[in-house]
Amino acid sequence: MQRERCNARYLPDAAFPERLRIEPDLAQALGECDDALIAVPSHAFRSTMQSIKPHLRPHTRVAWATKGFELGSGKLPFAVASEVLGARPLAVLSGPTFAREVGAGLPTAMTVASPDAQFAGNLASNLSGPTFRAYTQADFIGVEVGGAVKNVIAIATGIADGVGYGANTRVALITRGLAEMMRLGVKLGAQRETFMGLAGLGDLVLTCTDDQSRNRRYGVALGRGVAAAAALEGIGQVVEGISAARAVRTVADAHQVEMPICREAYRVMYENKPIKEAVQSLMSREVRAEAD
Repeated sequence: MQRERCNARYLPDAAFPERLRIEPDLAQALGECDDALIAVPSHAFRSTMQSIKPHLRPHTRVAWATKGFELGSGKLPFAVASEVLGARPLAVLSGPTFAREVGAGLPTAMTVASPDAQFAGNLASNLSGPTFRAYTQADFIGVEVGGAVKNVIAIATGIADGVGYGANTRVALITRGLAEMMRLGVKLGAQRETFMGLAGLGDLVLTCTDDQSRNRRYGVALGRGVAAAAALEGIGQVVEGISAARAVRTVADAHQVEMPICREAYRVMYENKPIKEAVQSLMSREVRAEAD
């Protein structure tokens, strides 16, 4: 990256800004930081927090763009960061942001969530520019639940599209997936209206409908009969929804929250349940009020 001034593997067409310095030494990089922004997959989040902790200055504020519950504990990234780093300003970045489009300078909007309003405002202002707009939000639980659940719904939607079920099915999964997301989030302490914003509905629609989504593409491959290992190899990057399906199921069971789409997606991926049987399980559920 130092030589080529871009990420040749993932974003070869997005040249680094002249002021961006690549620093291979973690201690050196963090030793000069007032604000640190971490972007790693969810399974590496805790270990990354532990790695940066000894090198953070007392006043350094920490933000991240990681989405998903921690496997095993079922904790959201904010809880993990608080546990590892202790008392310091923390924030999460989330929303409908495909990296390739951001790198190409296409207009994009996202959310910065933090209980520290000053940090959220500073970060949103610093990130915003001619083609990138950040909004602030205090409901970090809602923002993080949205970022975790949407990946599971995206795999389910991709599976349906891969089978060939059509637009009606896709929209039904997105809409009822949003209901599941809200149900879990409110149970965990989120505000219901958060899920109608960029980090909820916005990210959900993006991930479920565009083939830049790794989760959607993985689901499409499964729906077409491709073996799970081959589908993952074909994508060549982390598919967060695979581990998220297991984590979401664990959290939903622990809090007695009904999430039938996420449950059936889990069973297809982890229990080899035939897709048509999973669909039948969803379609044969007892009739209920849509708002329940």
